[in-house]
Amino acid sequence: MAPVEQDALAVREQLFHERVRECIICALLFASLYILCHFIITHFKKHTDFAAVHDDEDAAVNRIALGLCTFTLAVALGAVLLLPFSIISNEVLLSFPQNYYIQWLNGSLIHGLWNSVFLFSNMSLVFLMPFAYFFTESEGFAGSKKGIMARVYETSVVLLLLTLLVLGMVWVASAIVGNDAASRQSLYDLWEYYLPYLYSCISLFGVLLLLLCTPFGLSTMFTVTGKLLVKPRLLEDLDEQLSCTRFEEAAVSRRI
Repeated sequence: MAPVEQDALAVREQLFHERVRECIICALLFASLYILCHFIITHFKKHTDFAAVHDDEDAAVNRIALGLCTFTLAVALGAVLLLPFSIISNEVLLSFPQNYYIQWLNGSLIHGLWNSVFLFSNMSLVFLMPFAYFFTESEGFAGSKKGIMARVYETSVVLLLLTLLVLGMVWVASAIVGNDAASRQSLYDLWEYYLPYLYSCISLFGVLLLLLCTPFGLSTMFTVTGKLLVKPRLLEDLDEQLSCTRFEEAAVSRRI
């Protein structure tokens, strides 16, 4: 074998090992997030949810919905922690550039994590969460045999109709905004135009919802914190309190 071929084979083998290492690290990170999110959901859920179901079919449906919700929460938590993880890994690499044991915190791993989070977040937002909701509400088509698969068929049909409805609404909105022939014919350009536009619309709706709910959440948080915390008594006048106590004691004595 020629030296050039040996070098190319060595480079391909190194790239393969790096890819396998990145997949293992991503799988371990996601498994850790999934276990953490499972404990969070099971801690805050009601006692009647997913547990006090006497029907085996309903219990299986609730377990599947719980798994989908846990997966979505793990993806959301990964998206939140991805930016701090990227910053911390960059600082660690800059602080210890020659350390062999932290060389796996490279740019390829961070890029792969960003791509995975973007893919799974879109999948969870568009498919998994609506599927979990419709799956828990489904009962199977009328006249069909009862079971898990009947619910799966009904959920798939409802989700398909909802997807067509949302795509149609986005198409109409883009045609109204664009007001030209190219925007009206953009239905065929689904992957390059529709999905990013739909993702932008959903992100805009989420930002507006966040702007509306954040003030109420902050006011509620400060109200609950004010009820739980004890106000400091450093600036209170003790003489005034003693005089008030004497007046109250005198008033009680006169009543007696």
